[in-house]
Amino acid sequence: MVWPEEGIMKSQCLSASGGAIALLLASTALPCVARSGDLATVTEPPASNSRWQLSATPYGWFTWLKGDQTVKGRTVDVDVNPIELLEHLDGVPFMGYMEARKGRLAFYGDIVYAPLNLGTDGVRSRSINPAISGTLSASVGLSIDQTIVEAGGTYEVAKWQSSAGTTAIDILAGARYWHQEADLRLSLNGSLDIADLSLVRGAALARSGGVDWVDPVVGTVMRHNLGPGQDLVLRGDIGGFGAGSKFSWNVLAAYSFEICSEGGVTYSGVLGYRLLDVDYEKGSGRTKYEYDVLQHGPISGLSVAF
Repeated sequence: MVWPEEGIMKSQCLSASGGAIALLLASTALPCVARSGDLATVTEPPASNSRWQLSATPYGWFTWLKGDQTVKGRTVDVDVNPIELLEHLDGVPFMGYMEARKGRLAFYGDIVYAPLNLGTDGVRSRSINPAISGTLSASVGLSIDQTIVEAGGTYEVAKWQSSAGTTAIDILAGARYWHQEADLRLSLNGSLDIADLSLVRGAALARSGGVDWVDPVVGTVMRHNLGPGQDLVLRGDIGGFGAGSKFSWNVLAAYSFEICSEGGVTYSGVLGYRLLDVDYEKGSGRTKYEYDVLQHGPISGLSVAF
C-alpha cells in the first residue's frame, strides 16, 4: 500500500503495527509442546537474485495434545485442550521462525520452547505392563519441559502463473531436534511398585532426565500469492525414519496478509493451523521412555520482512 504522504504512511504503519503486536503478545502467551520451517510467507524473489530477503516471525500456537507419555515404564494417557494447557503453563513459552531467501533458495530456522505442568487435568493413568508398573491410582501429575529446534533449506523446483495468482513449489530438507524433560507424579497405593522411583511429599516421582533426539525431515512447500499482500503457504513433511523418532509428520496451512510497509520493512500478520505428530521410544521395562503425541491447533504471528 502506498500512502500519498510519508508522514501519513508512518502514522498508519505504526498504528497498524501496534495493533498487530498487541495481538501477537496475546498469542505468544499460548502453550506449545512442538515447526518448524512452517511460517514462511510467500514473497516474490527480488528483481535481482543477488539480494537476500530476510524475515523473522514470532508466533503463538494454541494446541490440543492427544497421545501417550511413558516415563520409567509408567504410561499415562494425555488428552488436553488449549484452555487446560494455558492454565498449566509453568513458565514463559517462546516460538520464533526465521528465513533467508535468495531467488529459488531459502534457509530457515525455528525454535519452540514450552514448559507445562499439567497437574491431574487431562491426564489419566495406564499401566502398560502390570508386572513392572503395578496398578496406578487416578491421581497423576505430568510435567513436560520441551524444546524443539529445526533448521533446513528449501529449493524452488516449479513456478507458474494463472488467473488465481502465482504458485511455487519447493522441496524441503532439514533436521528437527527435540529436547524433553518429563516428570510423572503418581499417588501411592498398595499395588504400585516404586522400587526405582523417588518419594516426594507422599507421592512417587518418575523422572526422565534429559531426553534428546534428532529427526531428519523431508517435505514439500506450496507458496501461492493470492493477490497484493496476500499469500498462502501449505507445507507437509515426514521425518524420523528410526534415526531419531520412529516416525513423525507435520502439516501446516498458513495465510499471511500485509499490514503495512515502511522504510523497506514489511509487516504482515500470519494466521494458520498446524498438526505435528511424533512417536519416539527408547529403552524397555523400567527404563522405557516414550512420547507418542499429536499436537494440533491454530497459530498466529507477526512477520517482519526486509
